[in-house]
Amino acid sequence: MEFDLEKTAESGQVFRAYKQDGSKWMFISLDKRIILDAKEDYVAKIRKDPFWTDYFDLNKDYSAVRAEAVKNKDDFMIAASKAGEGIRMLKQDPWEMLISFIISQRKSIPAIRTSIERLCENFGERKEGFYAFPTPKALCEADTAVLAACGLGYRLEYIRAAAEKVYHGSLDLEQMRQMDDEELLAALKTVKGVGDKVANCIMLFAYGRTARVPVDIWIKKLIEEDYGGEDPFRRYGENAGIMQQYAFYYKRNII
Repeated sequence: MEFDLEKTAESGQVFRAYKQDGSKWMFISLDKRIILDAKEDYVAKIRKDPFWTDYFDLNKDYSAVRAEAVKNKDDFMIAASKAGEGIRMLKQDPWEMLISFIISQRKSIPAIRTSIERLCENFGERKEGFYAFPTPKALCEADTAVLAACGLGYRLEYIRAAAEKVYHGSLDLEQMRQMDDEELLAALKTVKGVGDKVANCIMLFAYGRTARVPVDIWIKKLIEEDYGGEDPFRRYGENAGIMQQYAFYYKRNII
């Protein structure tokens, strides 16, 4: 099975994945945590729990997705998908992704992680060895000064507005799973501070809409530098978002 813990953790889609001592990695989702050792059969450990089996998308054949680059004679994407072999698309929680990607705007990945951890430490439930992600209620009732100390900057008002919409029910993130892509995109963009890029991240990383392609500075750069301004992802249809992950990882970490 194509599954690399480090590449998946460093692929830009998850902010609560941490290297532990030696070969161990910790992944946190809402109020759940799993610690996996790269030197052991971590796939077998994951398969014991349906939650984590779904989270790591273990039932999808990623080698078949990568083979599409060869079919398309797409040299850049062949190299990118080879470099990114082992990345899996995580099926994360919509609420966590909504807040996380609002925070992500104009921030580096280390800075995003720091802000999210501060948010969890201040407003999440304390668990054994970690803090859960804050609930919508917790963020609605959060002290503004403490929120500001989490490094949210101008995003603070967006976080507050999103929490209020979810907590009071005007944004039903679970019900939205039934929407088609365009309906879902429009619904997410009703949240203050959520534009196309953030909405597409949430769709891809929380709702499994693998045809969606978030365009950040790295993707813009590769479209201009490696494809002469042409969008290379359209040809991949329902797997466009997965190819985007390979391309992002390759452009940011390898070349």
